Formats: sequence, structure tokens, C-alpha cells
Amino acid sequence: MSDDPGFTCTCCGGQHAELPLNYSTMAPDAWDPALETDPHSMLSSDQCVIGGEHFFVKGLIEIPVIGSGDVFSWGVWVSLSGTNFARALDLWETDGREAEEPYFGWLCTGLPVYGADTVNLKTRVHTRPVGQRPFIELEPTDHPLAVEQRTGITRERVREIAAAVTHRA
Repeated sequence: MSDDPGFTCTCCGGQHAELPLNYSTMAPDAWDPALETDPHSMLSSDQCVIGGEHFFVKGLIEIPVIGSGDVFSWGVWVSLSGTNFARALDLWETDGREAEEPYFGWLCTGLPVYGADTVNLKTRVHTRPVGQRPFIELEPTDHPLAVEQRTGITRERVREIAAAVTHRA
């Protein structure tokens, strides 16, 4: 992390010790805690199955922070086809899995700081070495999140996101 001493929140006026460079969601938006008892559903820190029909993996949308070596990231969930999910699981602990071609997926995490809905944006899921979450590449559209991934964000934008995420209702 950079030597940034934190930030003064525009919402509460308080001083926060660190400027977070990553946020993560615990489950895809479609997950409901009632599914925990469904034998055809499961949720782990990296994978999710709903009703034996919908398959998800957790990955990172990475955004360069302009003027620094820092990278801001969103830990998000992406749906995969059953075939691609099975393939990803087969390779989950396999060295060299990063040579796998990217999988097509749909973003299944809402990120309200963008104004425009992020759910169902098209993605490519790039497998990385064992122990690393996949890199999520958004389709290069004019959606604000896709633009930020391509062009980067300023440290001020990171502060805006921090204030919004810290105080979301």
C-alpha cells in the first residue's frame, strides 16, 4: 500500500486511518441465506452453487490507481456455465492452471457506487496461479466500471468510493 495517511470522510467528516484499496462481497447477489440448507446449493469463500443450476466463482476486478503503483480491487462474483465451472473446479489445485483460456461470465455483484447497474456486465474470467483469485476483465464498454478498469482511477476517486462504501445504508 502507498504511504497515504488515510482520508477525511466526506460523509461523516471523520478521519479514517487507512485508505482501503479493496472491497469484497461475501456472496453473489442471487445468494439467499435460506439456501444454506438446500442440498443443491453451497457457498464457500471462492465458489457458489445455487440449486445445482447456477454456478459462480469469486474474482477480482483490478483498477490501476493513477500516479502510483497501487491497484484498487473489487472482490466480486461472476457466473459461469456449468461446463466452465466444472473445468475450473477440476483445475482448482492444479499448477499451471493459469494457462487455461479465459472463461466467459456475467458479473453477479451489484456495486452501487457506479450509479449504473453492474449486474450482468459481460466478463472474461482469467485463471491465475493456485492460491490467487481469478482476474475479472470487463467487456470494454462505456459502463463507468469498465472505463475505470481500462483507464484507472485517481486517489480522490478511491476516497469517494471509501466514503460511499463505509456509509452505505
